[in-house]
Amino acid sequence: MRKTLMATVVFPLALGQAGVTLAQSAQDNQRSANSSQATSELFYMIQQLQGEVRRLQGEVEEQRHLINRLQQQGRDRYIDLDQRILDLSEKVASQPAPDTSVGNGSTASGSAPAAKEYRQPDAEERKAYEQIQDLIRNQKQYDEAVSRIYEFIDEYPEGDLTVNAYYWLGEVYLVKPQLEQAKQAFTIVATRFADHRKAPDAVYKLGVTHDRLGEKEQARRSMQTVIEDYPSSSAADLARKFLESQNG
Repeated sequence: MRKTLMATVVFPLALGQAGVTLAQSAQDNQRSANSSQATSELFYMIQQLQGEVRRLQGEVEEQRHLINRLQQQGRDRYIDLDQRILDLSEKVASQPAPDTSVGNGSTASGSAPAAKEYRQPDAEERKAYEQIQDLIRNQKQYDEAVSRIYEFIDEYPEGDLTVNAYYWLGEVYLVKPQLEQAKQAFTIVATRFADHRKAPDAVYKLGVTHDRLGEKEQARRSMQTVIEDYPSSSAADLARKFLESQNG
C-alpha cells in the first residue's frame, strides 16, 4: 500500500519535471533559432554595407581620376594660352612704332591716339563678360576668372569688351600675383589697343607691374607715357602721384 502511494506521488512529479525540461528545451531551441536568424540578417546587412562601401570607393576613385585629368587639362591650357599671350605681346613689341609727327596727318606727340570703332557686344557676349566680372569682384575666384577670360577672348575676338577682358586678365594676374603674365596682358592693351578707353589704365598698371618686379626705370617710363599720351585721364593723375612719391 505504501509503495503504491509513493509511486502515485513520484510519478506526477517526474512528469512535471519532464514537462519543465521540455519547455525549457523548447525555449532554448527558439532562442537559438532567433539568434541564428539574427546572425543571418546581420551577416546579410554587413555584406550589403561592404558592397556599398566598395561602390562608393569606386566612385571616389573615378572622381579623383576625373579631377586629376581636369587639373592637368587646366595646367596645359594655362601653359598654352600664356604662351599665346607672350607670343602676341612680343609680336606687338616687335612692330615699328607709328610716326607721331604732326606733318604726316598722324596725332601729335602728347595726345592720345585717335579712337577707332570697336565691335560692340551682343547680349550673350555682355552676359559672359558680366559673369567674369562677378567672379573677379564678388566671388574672388581668380583661377576660374582667368580660365573664363581666355575662353571669352577666344570666342569674342577684337571686340570692345575683348580689350576690357585683356585688361582684367592683367588685373587678376597682378592680384595673384603672377607679375610676368600681368605685364604681358597690360602690354597688349597698351600697345595693340592704344586707342581704347582702357589703354591709359593699362599703361599705368603696366608701370605698377614694372615697379613690383623691381624694374624701376621701366616703371617711370610707363608713368611718363600715361602723362604725355593721356594727360586728361584719371590714370595720368595716378601716374603723377606715383612719380611724385618716387621723387619725394
